[in-house]
Order: sequence, then C-alpha cells, then structure tokens
Amino acid sequence: MARTQMITELFIQHYHCQPDQVFHAPGRVNLIGEHTDYNDGFVLPAAINFGTDIAAKLRSDRTVNVLAIDCNGETNSFSLDDLQFSQQHMWVNYIRGSIGVLLATYPEIKGADLVVSGNVPQGTGLSSSASFEMVVLKTFASLNKLPLDGVKAALMGQKAENDFVGCNCGIMDQLVSAMGKADHAMLLDCRSLAFEHALIPQGMSLVIVNSNVKRGLVDSEYNTRRKQCEAAAKHFQKPALRDVTLIELEKEQANLAPDIYKRAKHIITENARTTQALVALNANDMETMSDLMAKSHLSMKDDFEITTSELDFLVEIIDVTLGNRGGVRMTGGGFGGCVVALTPDDLIAEVRTSIEEQYQAKTGLQADIYVCVAVDGAFSVK
Repeated sequence: MARTQMITELFIQHYHCQPDQVFHAPGRVNLIGEHTDYNDGFVLPAAINFGTDIAAKLRSDRTVNVLAIDCNGETNSFSLDDLQFSQQHMWVNYIRGSIGVLLATYPEIKGADLVVSGNVPQGTGLSSSASFEMVVLKTFASLNKLPLDGVKAALMGQKAENDFVGCNCGIMDQLVSAMGKADHAMLLDCRSLAFEHALIPQGMSLVIVNSNVKRGLVDSEYNTRRKQCEAAAKHFQKPALRDVTLIELEKEQANLAPDIYKRAKHIITENARTTQALVALNANDMETMSDLMAKSHLSMKDDFEITTSELDFLVEIIDVTLGNRGGVRMTGGGFGGCVVALTPDDLIAEVRTSIEEQYQAKTGLQADIYVCVAVDGAFSVK
C-alpha cells in the first residue's frame, strides 16, 4: 500500500490530477531449472514481492507521457503512431516495445499519462525487464478494456524484448510475472506453455542473496551456451535437448566434444530435477528438494560452468546452516548475480548472520540479502 500511495502522490504532483489506477507486476526468482527454458524444457520460478508499479490515466489522444522515478526523474513523450527505438533512454524501449506488440493486435488503443517506479534490484537476474513489460501491458489492456490474458501478455512481452529491445530471452520471466500465484512456485513447460503451481510449504521464505559480482560475461557466455545446446540437439537430430534422454547422451559421449557433452548433460539432468522438484514441494518433502537444489548447483558449476567462486562460497555458507531443512543454489544466467535459498523462517536470522560474518571477509564483497514471499502475477485471476 505504501508504494501505491507514493506513486499516486507523485502522479498528482506531476500531472495535477488523480490517476485512474495503479498497476503492478512482480519480478521473479527461479527455484530450479536453469538454462532449460530455451531448450524447450521445464522451469520452476516464483513471482516475488518486488516489482514495477505504474500509476496511469487514459488520454483521449495517441500520446504517451512517462515520468520514470527511478531514472533520475527522466520524462519521455511519444506517439503511438511513431514508436522508434531510443538510443538515449534505454528504459523507454521496454514501454515502446510492449505497446508496439499490443498495437499489432489492438491498433485503436489510446495513449496515457504514466508514472513508473520499480523496486526489483537491478542487475541481479530477478527480471526487472519482464516485470516492466508485464505492467505496461496490464496498464494499457486495463485502461483500454482489452480482453488480454496472461499467457498472451507473456508472449507479447517476450516478443517485445526479443524483437524491439534486442534481448533473446525465453518465456519464463514474462509468464511467471503475468501468471504467478501467491504462496506457490510455477512449474512451466516452456514448449507448450502449460503450467501448474506447486505450494511452497508454510513457514518457508525465499531468501535471495546478491553476490554483487558484476555479471560481465553473462551476455556473450549466454549466447555461447545457447549455441552449444543447439549443437547438441542437432547432433541427435532432435528439435531441442528436451527430446534427448540421458541414456542417449551417454551412448554418444565419445562422439561429442567434451564441452557439448557437458552442456547437454546439465540440461537433460536439470529438466529431470525440475519436474521432481514439483513433486517434492507438493509433498512438503524438503529433504528431497534440498538434494535437488544442491545437485542443480553442482551441475551448473561442473557441467554448465556458469558459477563463480563467490557464488559457490555463498551456497556453501548457506548450506551449512540449512542442512536438509531447506535448499540453496545459484539462480539466473550465471557469472555473478544471485543465489536463492528456500529457507525455514526460523533459520533466516542465522543465514543472514553466517553471510555477514563470512562472505565479505573472504571475497571483499558485501552481499545484499532479500527475504521474499511468492505473490500473484499481474494477470492472475484473484
């Protein structure tokens, strides 16, 4: 409520009138299932209580005016009939791109006056961009009374990011920001877009720890990993690694370059771990979930080779505290960013203390700790 009130007051100050409504879309954290999305596989993210808010008022013309609170109060105005990529203001491209995809289906929409603010930590892999796209689409769909559902919105957001912004992301981030469910994680089939929710056991929180390692390699290495996965699928003459079994992979190990084999092994085993995690969560089986998350991290370290020494150390610190009562692993693209720990509430203080006492002393870096809960997505039916 505090953020809604803050953004409403800023809207009144800037536009000298009340907004029609304040809209929200959450960021997300992925509990397990890393780099499986672009391999047509499975992921298990949750929408979190950090996100992007827009206070908005419908206009009668085709103009969009934006005040971006978190970009030093920058403003931008444009016409719905002239949606050009901006080299000066990268943030506005998420708005223009999302509206552009929406206009392809609903060309008659009107403009709006907007105030935008978000509290998803930047550069952490918690998907501030998908949160931004989903809240823009929710805003314009609601103001213009469009029959837009969450799956269509997610596909539109992905298209905007791929084609307009220029980032070749999968569908996971947008879909969970749109369709997440409070107190649940979402098992998403990235091929069919079918999803089901897994209840996060009561008394557990999502503790996200930003290593504050700058993610300098992530773009180039992400593209390299993607090409390696595609090469492995091509070797097996399959549409994606989703369609290759571990038995098939082991039989062909001698005929694959070592890096290609290892990348494929991670994806194939990670898909299996992710579907098993749904069962474990729904059974409140934290011992199994702990084991799956530990194996996921090890696979990202040894087979996909995307962790760092700092991330590995954070996982070690937290794992000592959690034991088999919770699980911890790196989350996101890798080469920096965050770890996620499914943590019993009575161990949160101990986890925090362990990190504060050990991490900076060894790495010279200070970790940022966020205690999160799973929330509804922007398009979730309440």
